[in-house]
Amino acid sequence: MKPGPSSASAFGRLAPVLALWAWPAVFAVVTAVGLVGALVGNGRWDWLGWIGLGMPTGAALWYGLRGR
Repeated sequence: MKPGPSSASAFGRLAPVLALWAWPAVFAVVTAVGLVGALVGNGRWDWLGWIGLGMPTGAALWYGLRGR
């Protein structure tokens, strides 16, 4: 019988995927939370919307405007 894949080899195959998609997934969640917060209520919800939608915008501007 062949043994199943060990967790080390499974993580080894998953590591490049995590390295590539970790930050885009974080930005997607932050943006979704900010959008829902901005649409749902006022007061603290507005602040959550500003922060949640401002972080990805700020990161995009920073990466887009920095010199190479």
